[in-house]
Amino acid sequence: MKNVKDIMKMSDQNVFDLKSNYQEALNNSKFRDYVKILNIPNEILMKYTSTLEDACLEFNNCSSCKALGMCKNQTKGFVLSPKRYNNTLNFEYVACPYMQKNLQENEYKKNIELFSAPKKIKEASLKIIHTDDKNRLEVIKYFKTFMDNYQDKVSPKGIYLHGSFGTGKSYMIAAFFNEFAKRNVHSVIIYFPEFLRSLKESFDSEYKEMFHQVKMAPLLLIDDIGAENLTPWARDEILGSILQYRMDEELPTFFTSNFNLEQLEEHLANTNNGIDRVKAKRIVERIKELTVKFELASKNRRNTND
Repeated sequence: MKNVKDIMKMSDQNVFDLKSNYQEALNNSKFRDYVKILNIPNEILMKYTSTLEDACLEFNNCSSCKALGMCKNQTKGFVLSPKRYNNTLNFEYVACPYMQKNLQENEYKKNIELFSAPKKIKEASLKIIHTDDKNRLEVIKYFKTFMDNYQDKVSPKGIYLHGSFGTGKSYMIAAFFNEFAKRNVHSVIIYFPEFLRSLKESFDSEYKEMFHQVKMAPLLLIDDIGAENLTPWARDEILGSILQYRMDEELPTFFTSNFNLEQLEEHLANTNNGIDRVKAKRIVERIKELTVKFELASKNRRNTND
């Protein structure tokens, strides 16, 4: 068992080692300049020499950095920084100016809720949408009219955008929603086939929350309607209920589909329980009430931005 004198000697030796390591680090001019900026007593700093050297390195990396993509720090866009609390230091990762700008520019994305939709859809932008055919120009023109009317507290109709595979239907409407997100308008995008599967697999509380958010969203995109494996439950309890509520509350609703409305009605009539054209027609009539119809029949752009 160690006696008191031995413990005191160890303590003195530790203090000596801390001072020595700190004095050695001060031989580096960049480190010396860095700790001078901190304006913290050496008696505190010498306890953290190794971590301070890491922070100094990151600080100097930032001083010569010209863009977020050039970041050399361990955590991209952040710099290790000491914060004094009485006689101790805590080290925190602080966002650099480039990261702060990036975070501010992307803050609007919090206004877009995705259910079973790809996250990259949040990057969609109207600025890079191709305008090389008149169908796209008509859709963009309607977007502008919609935005103007929405700002004037009018509830304009959404869009039923149909066309062949890979023509950029989802991208266009997502880009439009992103513009609204920048104006602090909340929207929800659901990939309809996968959304139905998620609902089936969810617990009761999760089911209610998901259904409530979708039904009441200020702007809603039901993406790829017609691609789902249809059941009476999906058509009548889910889709029918959502559409009825949004029609009653005049909430703008958007759709993308590979089917035109006549083809969609045929799809909705056929379920695993047989054919029911009356209920299918009822759904399509609600869609007509909620939307303006556009066709996007341009070339396949699946491997391009839009």
